[in-house]
Amino acid sequence: MKMMVMLVCLSVMVSAQSAEERFKTRLSPVGIEASKRAEITGYGSVSAVLAGAKLSITGTFDGMQGVATVAHVQQGVATGVRGPLIGDLDVSHAMGGSVSGTITLTPEQVESLRKGRLYIQIHSEKAPDGNLWGWLLRQEGR
Repeated sequence: MKMMVMLVCLSVMVSAQSAEERFKTRLSPVGIEASKRAEITGYGSVSAVLAGAKLSITGTFDGMQGVATVAHVQQGVATGVRGPLIGDLDVSHAMGGSVSGTITLTPEQVESLRKGRLYIQIHSEKAPDGNLWGWLLRQEGR
């Protein structure tokens, strides 16, 4: 009986792991007017795991000219077109550090994620409208 219970538990764990979807993005400076380009610098990367409706995000960034103030997950109105905020993330209040958080998505937001329409954006003191951003794209083969 113990062996059967262990096999059932193992089967459930494997099924849960295989149901996860993985996404990644590279963070780069937000497109802005030419006069501000020297002030808006930096880079980073973010990984995300979708398990059911929960999206867990972890990443790092560096090289910004100003201290990070806030970070968000946002939903574009189309791929590449900015849109509204859907969740806040924790971010290091520094010119480099980490970004992380877990948000619960609606079914519509899950579909938007799968279509490449969710993005991460980090704001800074020098760029309150957005310093770094990147579109979450599905990792193939995962």
